[in-house]
Amino acid sequence: MGKDDRISRSFANKTWQEIKVKDSWQIFKIMSEFVDGFEKLAKIGPCVSIFGSARTPNDHKYYQLAVDIAGLLAERGYGVISGGGPGIMEAANKGAYEAGGKSVGLNIDLPFEQFHNKYIDRDKLLEFNYFFVRKVMFMKYSQGYIVMPGGFGTMDELFEAITLIQTGKIARFPIVMVGSEYWSGLFKWIQESMLGNHYISEEDLNLYRMVDTAEEAVEHIFRFYDKYLLKPNF
Repeated sequence: MGKDDRISRSFANKTWQEIKVKDSWQIFKIMSEFVDGFEKLAKIGPCVSIFGSARTPNDHKYYQLAVDIAGLLAERGYGVISGGGPGIMEAANKGAYEAGGKSVGLNIDLPFEQFHNKYIDRDKLLEFNYFFVRKVMFMKYSQGYIVMPGGFGTMDELFEAITLIQTGKIARFPIVMVGSEYWSGLFKWIQESMLGNHYISEEDLNLYRMVDTAEEAVEHIFRFYDKYLLKPNF
């Protein structure tokens, strides 16, 4: 089915009864994803999520950097959560798996480029239809975010976390962006445009940290929890 056909079908007339029935069944599907996610992830313990592009090849420097970061986290007893797919997500799961740590994948059903990678523990692979349910799982069960270079999905997850912490909807946890050559332009824009126009406060700039090495990334996580006890985010 072509793109135009899918658009035409989405705008096709439906009766009010059809809409109500579909919405009712959708509620049960959403509930089932929440219940399954809560039951499985609550048993795993403290975890750090690693985000980044699904399109990163396995010979790229950021792929290997994500492997190294995940391995260091696993060696210190943290589980590693990824989006379950290829690229940086695969690198995160690979690093945790090879270090003998807990390797979690929150996979999303997409019409292209998303299939779960082979480094996820078999009992820790969750499949989602809804992005918003999946994002709740990331927020609720992560005690830190490592954000590698990525596209729209990575930005969505990054700014969701910053927004929830800024507004006090979840407890503060460390957010680390890896790769100054990639992130520095965004940082500069945030300071000059967001802060410069008073859309954010000076203290909001402390909600994240930019680093370049695996050691710096994990050290920021470790230092944070030397001062604060691990606990659920909400």
